[in-house]
Amino acid sequence: MNQPRSRGPIARLFIGLWDAVNFSRRLVFNLLFLLVVFVLLAAMFGGGKLAPLAERSTLVIEPEGRLVEQYSCDPVSRAFARATNGEDCREIRLRDVLRALDAARTDKRIDRVVLHLDELQPSGFASLRDVAAAIAKVKAAGKQVVAYGENFSQGQYLLAAQANKVYLDPMSQGGVMLEGLAGYRQYFRQGLQDKLGVDMHLFKVGEYKSAAEPYILDAASPESKEADLFWMNDVWQRMLADIGKARGLQPAALAANIDAMAEQVAGAKGDLAQMALQQKLVDGLKTREEVEDLLAEGGEADDTAEGGFRQVDLDTYTQHLDGALAPADMRPQVAVVVAEGEIAGGDLPPGQVGGESTAALLRSARDDDNVKALVLRVNSPGGEVFASEQIRREVAALKEAGKPVVVSMGDVAASGGYWISMNADRIYADPSTITGSIGIFGLFPTADRALDKIGVHTDGVGTTKYAGAFDVTRALDPGVGAIVQSVIDKGYRDFTGKVAQARGRSVEQVDAVARGRVWSGEQAKERGLVDAFGGVEAAVADAAARAKLGKPETWQTRYIEESAKPFEQWFGGLVSSHAGLGLLRASGIGEALLLQHVTSQAATPLRFVENALKQRGSVRVTPLAHCFCSAQ
Repeated sequence: MNQPRSRGPIARLFIGLWDAVNFSRRLVFNLLFLLVVFVLLAAMFGGGKLAPLAERSTLVIEPEGRLVEQYSCDPVSRAFARATNGEDCREIRLRDVLRALDAARTDKRIDRVVLHLDELQPSGFASLRDVAAAIAKVKAAGKQVVAYGENFSQGQYLLAAQANKVYLDPMSQGGVMLEGLAGYRQYFRQGLQDKLGVDMHLFKVGEYKSAAEPYILDAASPESKEADLFWMNDVWQRMLADIGKARGLQPAALAANIDAMAEQVAGAKGDLAQMALQQKLVDGLKTREEVEDLLAEGGEADDTAEGGFRQVDLDTYTQHLDGALAPADMRPQVAVVVAEGEIAGGDLPPGQVGGESTAALLRSARDDDNVKALVLRVNSPGGEVFASEQIRREVAALKEAGKPVVVSMGDVAASGGYWISMNADRIYADPSTITGSIGIFGLFPTADRALDKIGVHTDGVGTTKYAGAFDVTRALDPGVGAIVQSVIDKGYRDFTGKVAQARGRSVEQVDAVARGRVWSGEQAKERGLVDAFGGVEAAVADAAARAKLGKPETWQTRYIEESAKPFEQWFGGLVSSHAGLGLLRASGIGEALLLQHVTSQAATPLRFVENALKQRGSVRVTPLAHCFCSAQ
């Protein structure tokens, strides 16, 4: 009997490689085939015109993800995140929620509004107050608003409290968790300096400029605690007042319940849902099915719809609103440019503020004859000084071109965020906006002691005293420290000087409210850093008035931002349809392609410092105007 001839090792190697190539080829072609099938099916079943919006519909607002000023992810990534329940790229634009609520207030086809807020990730209190005010207007117009949740964070509850009826699941494990505001950070000095031997040299102006304290201290400085507690108390008291007004409760009673939380929970025998009911924070304890039964009984029943009542979701409703817009509107424009995120140099994508990219958007508004005025919507903690200055110059250039500029501050417009705002004709903010932080700092790390711990030493020669002086593997020369501090001092003089010139105040007056100190919008207005209270709508109306555009129907508002590529818009629309979404979830393609389309949004608290410390050409010193001013 003949035995099969054994192959040599070289033959086996090439055969194995060939089999691997064949397998990879089949896998790629199969994935591409499935993708083509998916696109064709989605085009067949997910395309077409929207069905007409029926009378007596319920607008269901069930946001999933972060509340943002502008999308930071492309349409495809957002669609995949939605299909796969991914944490990244799940975003809801504030402007979409606001315009949907504003339209629903007068839309005769919308009978009521339902809020389901479990998956909403609030970003700040100014934007939440905008949404809360819009919900209150719907209720004031005589339309019922119902809120339901399995749990309510305090940010979510601020919105839910505006409803006529608030229901909580009887088995809620979180209840309505009103706990107050806090701002805690980790401090690394002992770990970096004592344990690792890395020295972080901080150069700053302003005793309240605390952004980089975690690198050089083991705990927050007294000045940092003083400033943070001052603005936090103001924001918190306003939140208690907003909730109390909506629910008919005294803010003092709400505060007392929080202080007595341990006793309150014990009195309710650990049942947080019952405790919320006893404190009159909710109107009833019901499961989602029970709430839907109530909605079906009180509205237009529809057995084919989810929940058993006629409804339209937020995305579909905004598509109806978009479809009602005129295709070619030649009216004069008030342009809106959004500056959201950290400020850094270069051309950056949405979700970050690029010195060049944001300046280019402002420049396009200046060059566009149809744009008569501009609103700069700022939601930024700041960042690099030079990038901030690039944007400020474009604001000044718009004004020189005869186009009014009004700033609308969002949740935060501090440090570099204030730098780009200060030259506007008028600055609007919410009383709970976080702003100010007029100050400059710089960081310079040296790792000579860290290297010494492992027996590594730096040595050599240089032609001058300062040649190689900025080498982080060497100890910091006192002369270098003096140079850096001089640069920081000059940056602070520039900052306060420009604020003084823009705001019509003396440098001494600005310095008194600067020095890195953070203020709430209310406190900033009292100190002359903000002109008026209001959101984007108020800022747009002000800009139109300054440009003398006449009645609201004679002009239009247009957002100027980087538009998605045609394929991204088309494909994102397909996978966002109900049929496309269901097919994507069922096929499993979403999980595979998500890895290619979604980049992580996670960031360390000082990511911008890491980026700024990277050498940019020959620049050795990068002054920073950044504020770590957030609270939970």
